[in-house]
Amino acid sequence: MAVQLPNLMSSHTPISEAELLETRKPPPELCGNSRVRDHVNIGQKLKILDFSSAATTSGWGFYFLLNEAEKLEQALVQYAKSVAQSYDYLPCSPPSLVYTDLGSACGFRPRDLHGEQQVYDIRQDVEAIKSKKPGLSLAGTAEIPFAAMQTNSKMQSTDLPRRLVGSSRCYRAEAGARGKEARGLYRVHEFTKVEMFAWTLPGRETDVFNEMINIQREIISNLGLPFRRLEMPASDLGASAFRKQDIEVWFPSRGRLHETQVKGKNTQMREKDESESAGGGWGEVTSTSICTDYQTRRLNTLVELPPGSKHKTQYPSTVNGTAMAVPRILAALLECGWNAEDEAVHLPACLWPYMNGQNMIRKPKSETKKPIAKSRSS
Repeated sequence: MAVQLPNLMSSHTPISEAELLETRKPPPELCGNSRVRDHVNIGQKLKILDFSSAATTSGWGFYFLLNEAEKLEQALVQYAKSVAQSYDYLPCSPPSLVYTDLGSACGFRPRDLHGEQQVYDIRQDVEAIKSKKPGLSLAGTAEIPFAAMQTNSKMQSTDLPRRLVGSSRCYRAEAGARGKEARGLYRVHEFTKVEMFAWTLPGRETDVFNEMINIQREIISNLGLPFRRLEMPASDLGASAFRKQDIEVWFPSRGRLHETQVKGKNTQMREKDESESAGGGWGEVTSTSICTDYQTRRLNTLVELPPGSKHKTQYPSTVNGTAMAVPRILAALLECGWNAEDEAVHLPACLWPYMNGQNMIRKPKSETKKPIAKSRSS
């Protein structure tokens, strides 16, 4: 019964509407014709995105990153990790396959409220089923293997907070995703993400929560993307989340969105309905959540407290946050950095060192094939 119960809710969590905490508005030039700044069109023009071939190999919701797009993916990963590591986050590369029951213990359900499949499960052979081996699933986020690292273990209070950052491939069935919102790179089945995760002493989780948000703000600000930060309402919290904040960036192509309501400190702001808006829209790129002891109780992760404490052991709190959701940030960079006059995407300076000094992406000048290089030993 306890496994099915969601976490409690923070006093900071709004009941019905997200609360607007911060906004860096887009400049006027990013609020014009959404077709001109559509990342799918830009990517095809520059020959760096290929959705049709991916549809042939894998189906809807997959993609090929070509040439500079693949380089940009690696640059975004390295940049995000370098920022997190400057805050003393330990780099860690997690596995993609996890035991299905561990995912459930972390608050991830295999099916959504409508009964649609959201997790990719690995089919077991007959012998595995007979021997009752635990099932395996593809992780939807590195949060799951990170949290499960300390299953049935005891941590030392002097080691907390223990903070990790790592990149991984993430797998989402996204069974109900269709239409405009799912177009291009915004909602896909497989993608690269850099995740932050931490264990903290109970009562200290807010410090790490705020730290993760500052890391996200630093990364997105240096990328030059307009953004807004939201305190998410109860209806948007997953089973494990006690408190959650999202950061959304501006996508010029997302002009036709479903109506969303945001409550500001003094005013109420409403995004236009799809019939009214054609000048861009916000899209989520990071989430940060405090999970208190929801995950550690279910994973039996304990922290040994110092001598003289009221209890010998306690369940630590966990905090997780997105450092880089690569496809969405890549899409936003293509749309916000596009210059129609020179038909190029201008890249932010923080990525130049990770792109071998390259500061823009242009269409290839020639399609002529270079001759195969002869072996140097011949």
